[in-house]
Amino acid sequence: MYRLIKQEGKARRGEFLTPHGMIQMPAFMNVATAGAIKGAVSALDLKELKCQVQLCNTYHLHLRPGDETVRKLGGLHTFTRWNGPILTDSGGFQVFSLAKLRNIKEEGVTFASHIDGHRIFMGPEESMRIQSHLGSTIAMAFDECMENPAEYDYARASCQRTVRWLYRCKEEHDRLNALPDTINPKQMLWGINQGSTYEDLRVGHMREIRKLNLDGYAIGGLAVGEPAEEMYRIIEAVEPEMPVDKPRYLMGVGTPVNILEAVRRGVDIFDCVMPSRNARHGHAFTWEGCRNLMNAKYELDTLPLDPTCDCPVCRNFTRAYIRHLFKSGEMLAMRLCVMHNIYFYNTLLERIRMALDSGQFEKFYQENVERLGKRI
Repeated sequence: MYRLIKQEGKARRGEFLTPHGMIQMPAFMNVATAGAIKGAVSALDLKELKCQVQLCNTYHLHLRPGDETVRKLGGLHTFTRWNGPILTDSGGFQVFSLAKLRNIKEEGVTFASHIDGHRIFMGPEESMRIQSHLGSTIAMAFDECMENPAEYDYARASCQRTVRWLYRCKEEHDRLNALPDTINPKQMLWGINQGSTYEDLRVGHMREIRKLNLDGYAIGGLAVGEPAEEMYRIIEAVEPEMPVDKPRYLMGVGTPVNILEAVRRGVDIFDCVMPSRNARHGHAFTWEGCRNLMNAKYELDTLPLDPTCDCPVCRNFTRAYIRHLFKSGEMLAMRLCVMHNIYFYNTLLERIRMALDSGQFEKFYQENVERLGKRI
């Protein structure tokens, strides 16, 4: 299902065939946590913004509106009107980051809802059933997301538990796909590598989970506050152990510079809330760096957010107007800035693919890695 087309150093140009269409890689997944991009951007907008994959979250959709409700309405594709590939995060990260009270056992995790505090249990089987109800293209395995940094002994025990949970995920996922009334009987399952910042645990864990020959593999538990160089070090340690013929997903990453650095180290696909979250606070990503529209210098600026950008926002609106909308508290400000940032991220990955196609990725990297990290 994954085809490696070309490679430059560690950087990979590939494509991944799914039941809901082909994903050209490297790729960015746009985060629609509860079934929508925050900032009033619908699934119908995403095609115009070069989006290939939508990411939705198991934890949030399980709480609202409920995965059974989504199932009755035909699954996420019908519910959201997005007809391309959808990846659902297993809910593990949210269970461990949002739930203030939680109890981890071999069976799974009991935790309090961040909405109303009611007690919920989620384990590998529950996560698989919820994702099956959602009907996503790709389901993520349920794993334990450790605090970072974590004590070595705890990290080792956690990795071992996550391996045991993965086998349970695989068994339940296979069972659900075989049911006659399953929304997506071709749903894929990807495993998640853990191990905190300990190279030996990361490598050992990757060797264990690749034995299951899953449809793809992710590196989780990074971009949670550790220095960027620590993240790059772990990617470099894990990458040689990842199957060459499977997609490689770096979860929750990141800045444009993070993406360039991770592609250079062999990563294929990314997700991050940064394009929409930063946009909602007036920060626009451009090919000159990140622009803060709240700055007074943009009050009379009649240029688009990025003069080199051909997104619908840059074709029609000025920095001065969008700044005015933010200052006035208008919802349109967030919508326009989110649309631009999503387009920018997807264009960044498109240009990375073009550079790889032409054997010019290293040149592209050197020309852009410094300026994309600037604040202007």
